[in-house]
Amino acid sequence: MNNKKFSGILIPRASFYIWIIFLLVVVIAILNWKVAIPGIALMAILLYHYFISNYRRQREITKYIEYLTLNIDSATKDTLLNSPLPLVVVELDGTIIWYNSSFRNIFDGENILEKTLSAFIPGLNPDSFVKEPARISRQVCIKDRCYNVIGNFVKTDSKADTESYILLLYFIENTEFVNLKKKYYEEKVAVGIIVLDNYDDLMQSMEDPVKPKVLAEIDTKLVQWTGNTGGILKRYERDKYLFIFEYKYLKEFEEKKFEILDSVKEINIGNKIPVTLSIGFGINGSSLAENFRFAAASIDIALGRGGDQVVVKNGDSFSFYGGKTRELEKRTRVKARVIAYALRELIDQSPNVMIMGHEHGDVDSLGAALGVYRIAKSRDKDVHIVLNRSNPTINNIINRLNESGEYEDLFITTNEAIARINEKTLLVVVDTFKPSFTEAPELLERTKQVVVIDHHRKGAEFIQDAVLVYQETYASSTCELVTEVLQYVDDKLRLKPLEAEALFAGIVVDTKNFTFKTGVRTFEAASYLRRQGVDTVAIRQLFQNDLETYLTMSGVVREAEIMRDNIAVSVCPPNTKNAQLIAAKAADELLNLAGIAAAFVLCSVNGEVFISGRSLGEINVQMILEKLGGGGHLSVAGAQLQGISLEDARERLKYVIIEYMDEVNNNDRQ
Repeated sequence: MNNKKFSGILIPRASFYIWIIFLLVVVIAILNWKVAIPGIALMAILLYHYFISNYRRQREITKYIEYLTLNIDSATKDTLLNSPLPLVVVELDGTIIWYNSSFRNIFDGENILEKTLSAFIPGLNPDSFVKEPARISRQVCIKDRCYNVIGNFVKTDSKADTESYILLLYFIENTEFVNLKKKYYEEKVAVGIIVLDNYDDLMQSMEDPVKPKVLAEIDTKLVQWTGNTGGILKRYERDKYLFIFEYKYLKEFEEKKFEILDSVKEINIGNKIPVTLSIGFGINGSSLAENFRFAAASIDIALGRGGDQVVVKNGDSFSFYGGKTRELEKRTRVKARVIAYALRELIDQSPNVMIMGHEHGDVDSLGAALGVYRIAKSRDKDVHIVLNRSNPTINNIINRLNESGEYEDLFITTNEAIARINEKTLLVVVDTFKPSFTEAPELLERTKQVVVIDHHRKGAEFIQDAVLVYQETYASSTCELVTEVLQYVDDKLRLKPLEAEALFAGIVVDTKNFTFKTGVRTFEAASYLRRQGVDTVAIRQLFQNDLETYLTMSGVVREAEIMRDNIAVSVCPPNTKNAQLIAAKAADELLNLAGIAAAFVLCSVNGEVFISGRSLGEINVQMILEKLGGGGHLSVAGAQLQGISLEDARERLKYVIIEYMDEVNNNDRQ
């Protein structure tokens, strides 16, 4: 074999000999053309033989290739037609132009030629492969079978001015894998905690013989609700149940909107108030213990949001259901503790924390913000307070914070907050529940984690989908609520002196030196702050008036107009320095006058009219100022009006006061 290869190298091809003969004939013809005639004839014979031989050989090669191609095409066609793998060819508009027998069998032999693919397999069309070329496959289910569909685009016309394609789809069945995966998720263990969130009130509202019957009826309804799950329902405290079951049943509960919430409200066996439940679920944790912690966190948030609802914690996300009934407002240490634990949980799972109060912040909103700041700081979180500008009401506290040197990066503007915030940022809103009243309303749309702590009565406008709401209308101030929460977050937590004084100042301002809306909890909060190092002399210095402010305030009081014998209305002079502060203090001073039950003072700041309303409780200033877009409490409220003069604002205020008083008088007569 090696000799044949070697000789093949030495033996040139026929064309080489023909060229040599041609050159020799040319040389002979130059020397003697007569002698060259036989050479020319021989040359012609050789050329004829050469071309004939090449032509015959080429035909033999072509026939062989055609025969081989025919065999391959036949094998290919047979493979495509009889392949156990379902195959279909579609146009780019989804029209089916060819399919094999395996694909036809999927649809029980139904004729689907020249029909669109999406008509038989919803959601599957060529566009999905074009729009997401990185995904080489799609998961589809047809009848009771599941397939992984792989697409391949084939060019059918390669002309210079035209390019057309068809799509070849391969269906690879993976039904067993899909079913196994589904079974794995459905059989994962879910943990639920069920709480009778008004247990104490419920027991107090019933006679002793009735109590066991109501509790037995509650147990019966819970057993009926959980019975078909095959899970475990066990009461582990007087008002708490542990529920362990398979995850697949949670989907059924969600589809039926947790009907147990409405079912228990139908219990009426001598109970004077309806039974309500709060339920917290924990799923998809790394262990059963973690699912239980998820459930505990969920129930804390459910109770903090007012109860009568279901919270599901799935990993890092929360889902909420129910919560349709009006919350029974009550103030107990239990609720403060629940809120503290829930807030701590939210802070721990958030990368950073932002706090903001209402626009034109006051001492209550700033003090509460500083209290939440200390909670987040104690959990080693990056935390800031959103404040665009100071105002005379809080200037003294802001100046003391700046002079201390410990709060250099505490305050940030709205633009800075937008640059730092993300969907997982925890945003804590204090001293307001209205989105439009917050310091930066746009921040509410940039995160899914919003907490509201407020003491104002809820109106028509409120922050939607907050994960935690602590809103107690009976509290004197937001600072009081935050102070109660501080006591349960961490036993080792210590407030800085300025933080404690700001919280104390917020309580002092909103209670008017512990005279309005002051209860046992108010004094307990003040006592806690005093133990934290509050300097009462420093607090008094924060509210000292200079002579100019006092004279201006006295002038506002002197010019007051008396309506209906017991309502005072006054206006700060134009261009009054520290107008908002003077308006609030003047309204407080007017209440010191004999016979005055309510007072309203208006002022103008940067083209906006601000109204401060105060009352002794007989007249609801909140309802009056709500008619002007404001809000607050029965005895303390405020409003802001834009695009209106002071005189026009005064006339509008007088009109709504008359309207309110007429409504009250009509109700009294009825």
